[in-house]
Amino acid sequence: MKIRCAASEPVTLHVREESIPIHHYLRQPQRLVNAIANPKLMEVLGGDRYRLKLNPLNLLNLYHFQPTVILEVKSDSYGIVSIRSLDCEIRGIDYINDRFSLELKGKLIPVHRKGETYLEGRADVVVSVDVPPFFLLAPVPVLETAGVGLVQNVLGRIKQRILSHLLHDYHHWAHREQSAPLPPWLAVENPTA
Repeated sequence: MKIRCAASEPVTLHVREESIPIHHYLRQPQRLVNAIANPKLMEVLGGDRYRLKLNPLNLLNLYHFQPTVILEVKSDSYGIVSIRSLDCEIRGIDYINDRFSLELKGKLIPVHRKGETYLEGRADVVVSVDVPPFFLLAPVPVLETAGVGLVQNVLGRIKQRILSHLLHDYHHWAHREQSAPLPPWLAVENPTA
């Protein structure tokens, strides 16, 4: 028996813009991935692709597993970031790995309203899994509720990292960029020296 669990998580975040607008920061997908994912659980694959180990998940306090997802993270010249999953793997548990799929789509957009800047976005996750035989005794609604809770937990963790890390990293990056010396070809000699 297959169950399908879906969840969505919106995010709206007020941005105190630095002298370097946030869309410049968002055009660097690797910075964004580093800000929203635990660097110890993330591997850069190149070509806008990243392997991300999700934090371990727990289903009905009986089944513990850690999905690994290949993400594609792209950003355009306006700073609009698109994220989608390309592949998912449950390492070490072949039965579930062969019967598990995870689809993630997300978007983060810098929006300007009434002189203020916001980051607005949404992430959608759909997980499908064939229920292992030992779970077949549980009622389907209980399994689906547990699955939706699990998916919402994943989205909640991602949202929390966006809220707690992304703006901090943006402000840190902007201050560092502002204080960086100009490259020699842009430096202007002081005529009074």
